[in-house]
Amino acid sequence: MIFTFLERTMSEFARLAQIAPILMFGLMAGFFYAFSVCVMAGLDRLAPAAAIGAMQAINEAVRNPVFFVTFFLTPLVAFGAAALAYQAGEPRQAAWMALAALVYILLAALPTAIINVPMNEALADVEPDNVDAAAVWTAYADRWTAWNTVRTVTSTLAMAAAVYPFLESN
Repeated sequence: MIFTFLERTMSEFARLAQIAPILMFGLMAGFFYAFSVCVMAGLDRLAPAAAIGAMQAINEAVRNPVFFVTFFLTPLVAFGAAALAYQAGEPRQAAWMALAALVYILLAALPTAIINVPMNEALADVEPDNVDAAAVWTAYADRWTAWNTVRTVTSTLAMAAAVYPFLESN
């Protein structure tokens, strides 16, 4: 009887543990989405030198503990939730959550590290009033937004993969 209770409790805990990475995937997808559909479009309405300065300020502001925790811990929390689901006898749920983590790492976090962040670092070195701001901004914004949209779509797909087992089980 005690083992039945523990098994049921572990299974319920494992299911509840799936909520955190789902929310985290959603937060990151929403963060990327806001940039693709609003922030970059808003910056495009500014004079190019002002857009560069504003993006430089945004890139400085995003370096904060709350963002870092969400961005970097999302796949780790997802792998932890996958392990708990597997231990609780939910291998399909575990597989979908692990897939979500891999999608996020390979198709959202990796492009961030190898494309968007280096672009942000290069933009940080630009003095908006001492360059052809229009050319710099256009080259930056077009490529940055395209890759950010990839991050938006793939983070959303990661969240969908994490949610899928719940839809399937109902």
